[in-house]
Amino acid sequence: MSAPVIDRAGRARDAVSREAWTEAYALLHARDRQPDEALTADDLGALSDAAWWSGHLDESVAARLRSHSAHVAAGDHRGAGMAAWWLHYEYAGLGRPAVAAGWLHRARHHLDGLPPCPEQSFLAWADAEEATARGDGTAALAATGLMTRLAEGSGSPDLLALSRQASCAALLAQGRRAEGLALLDEAMCAAAAGELSRVFTGWLYCLALTQCMEAADLGRAAEWTRTAMEWCAASDTGENPFRGVCRAHRVDVLDLLGEWRAAEEEARRACREVPVDCLEAAAAAYCAAGDVQRRQGRLDEAARSYAHAHELGRLPQPGLALLRLAQGRADAAAAGLRLALVCQDAHRGPLARARLLAAATEVALACGAVRDAADAAAELDALAGDVPLLRALADTAAGAVALAGGTEEALPPLRRALEGWLRLRVPYEAAQTRMLIAAADRAAGDQEAARLELASARDAFERLGAGPDARRAAALLTAASRRRLPGGLTAREAEVLRLVAGGATNKGVAGALVISEHTVARHLNNVFAKLGVSSRAAATAYAYAHGLV
Repeated sequence: MSAPVIDRAGRARDAVSREAWTEAYALLHARDRQPDEALTADDLGALSDAAWWSGHLDESVAARLRSHSAHVAAGDHRGAGMAAWWLHYEYAGLGRPAVAAGWLHRARHHLDGLPPCPEQSFLAWADAEEATARGDGTAALAATGLMTRLAEGSGSPDLLALSRQASCAALLAQGRRAEGLALLDEAMCAAAAGELSRVFTGWLYCLALTQCMEAADLGRAAEWTRTAMEWCAASDTGENPFRGVCRAHRVDVLDLLGEWRAAEEEARRACREVPVDCLEAAAAAYCAAGDVQRRQGRLDEAARSYAHAHELGRLPQPGLALLRLAQGRADAAAAGLRLALVCQDAHRGPLARARLLAAATEVALACGAVRDAADAAAELDALAGDVPLLRALADTAAGAVALAGGTEEALPPLRRALEGWLRLRVPYEAAQTRMLIAAADRAAGDQEAARLELASARDAFERLGAGPDARRAAALLTAASRRRLPGGLTAREAEVLRLVAGGATNKGVAGALVISEHTVARHLNNVFAKLGVSSRAAATAYAYAHGLV
């Protein structure tokens, strides 16, 4: 080999060792086009990695196929097995399960029967995922246990972190949430501390985001997403681990956190970069974009986004139902949600069903079907458990049902829901809950509290750009100001005063308002204090003088 050739090869391998993938891709790609510079099996594997990180997914697969052939030609079963496993992984990500299964079988052919080696940990991971998919938790944990032992034997921090992530997935599938998330945190701490290679760091960030969203753990999803993006920003290579389904989950996080402009841009990027035969991520991104557009009042754009998602094979619910509700088509909204609840895939996780149930509650109440709303809210409550995001959804639904039923039990669950949304930093749902609390406050006669909630909701909607909701809150706030009563009286206190001025006793007032005599006496004491009077006669005179009677 000539000196320039050796120099180009050295520069390329140096870029690979530094995991500077954009630079490595350019150098390896240039070398690969030179007839006098045949790439080795390892070089081709590095070109595949570099192509993936640089966004050239088709080239990544092509280079990996050549790498596998080169390893086979050299009689390197470990190298061939690893290349075959990567092809299995990449084809699965491209939405080609039959091809992926064939390459997994070939990886087993290369690696089974060899002495324990790090490459076999990837086969154990595949075994764990297959066992989880068929509901065999014992086999899944046995496989992740083998994966951990192989990782420990290899001394690789990368494989050890990956084995903890895999164990987390197996535990979460069995409902062992605390154990699973503890392992995930341990794996992600290694990534955040810079203890892992860049490939595994980016990979784990993406896997963690997916697991957190499937487990409805918004707090962890937001935290690890933020950490991952800081890691990307600190890199001088421009690499980003969020692609495909990972980017769709990132859009979901940004949407919940109220970062709608960034969410819509990420959604557009996800739709542009997803391969034509990996449609699930693009469909999810279109749904997320539609949700942002709907909340901002861009209903025609939202309808187009949901239509694109539907074309790609996904029922765009509950967003489409809430769009129909905004268009005044409550019956169509209810029908769409009934179908979605029946057809929902179990693999989409508890958050997806919780969102459907929350929307079903809202739509049923809009249709006046309080019993149906109560049934949906009850299922949501049973599903939520103590998961903060699901619990906030369930408390909101329970409060809305109680409010529609005219009971006095609406405020406690609504207050819990607002506390949950604020703790999760989910501004849109917090503002929507404030609107419900304002209605409950008005029903209880506390106009001042209702005005405070409406003002907070209006300000939040305006910050988010949720135009229709902001206008609704502003209109209610204006109407409440116009109904302001003299002397700072609440609506319930004014009702008590009107009845007293009409000659009713405390018992008569209690009967008319269906409240206790003790409550009447408390309201009357408040009236006397606010008006600065000390007798029923003086209060009656005030009522006549100010047009309350």
